[in-house]
Amino acid sequence: MGIVAIQGDVEAHAAVLARLGAEAVRVRCEKDLDGLSALILPGGESTTISKGLERLRLYEPLRGFARSGRPILGTCAGAVLLAREVENHPVPSLGLIDVVAVRNAYGTQVDSFSADAEGDFEGLRCVFIRAPRLRRPGPDVQVRARVDGWPVFVEQGAVLATTFHPELTGDSRVHERLLALVPAVP
Repeated sequence: MGIVAIQGDVEAHAAVLARLGAEAVRVRCEKDLDGLSALILPGGESTTISKGLERLRLYEPLRGFARSGRPILGTCAGAVLLAREVENHPVPSLGLIDVVAVRNAYGTQVDSFSADAEGDFEGLRCVFIRAPRLRRPGPDVQVRARVDGWPVFVEQGAVLATTFHPELTGDSRVHERLLALVPAVP
């Protein structure tokens, strides 16, 4: 299981994976993707991460990883980078999930908050830090959880995106969902 380690709370994601019995590999170059069964694109600052992806030439390798059917989870800024379109100071995105991400839609750092989700992941505590909003999910996008009516956890095929930070709570259901999508080895 890989975690793109350009910026963001890589260690918190790695700790959740360890609790679930999965080893975390830090991904900093294309070669690091070899042999991985799934990938996490963590939160952080989407401009910084997008520049890092460009500098490390990871955009196409990440698209190839997704095309191979291996699951990817993007959290907060990671969700922005997975979107088909980005609004509010757009950054280059991977275009792997059919949603529009609106950067920093909830405000600045001081506007951070937490709330319980509704939907398939009822009661999931969601921590929002300079979080994006997801708009106009396409017909193949499943909305797995909402807060105040807004999609906060979406899934399209093997690509998952959350506008919150699931690694900051004791609830591992988002990471468990990612692991459940890993193809079985014959």
